[in-house]
Amino acid sequence: MLTLLKATGIGGSILVILALIIYLLKTLIAFIAFLTGAIKILIVLGFVLVIVVVGFMVLRGLIDRRRPKE
Repeated sequence: MLTLLKATGIGGSILVILALIIYLLKTLIAFIAFLTGAIKILIVLGFVLVIVVVGFMVLRGLIDRRRPKE
């Protein structure tokens, strides 16, 4: 009887460790997915910012060229 309880205790411990490892891997995959999504959003925002700044510089250049030179 004692060996049966000891065996089930070891088996249960192994199952708990496997469950914890699976949960850790799922959490790690979700964290990596979140980070890659955040990086993609930052890259898109960076490109939008560059396009806006270039457009602003072009408009500023057009306005400066239209002013009469004194």
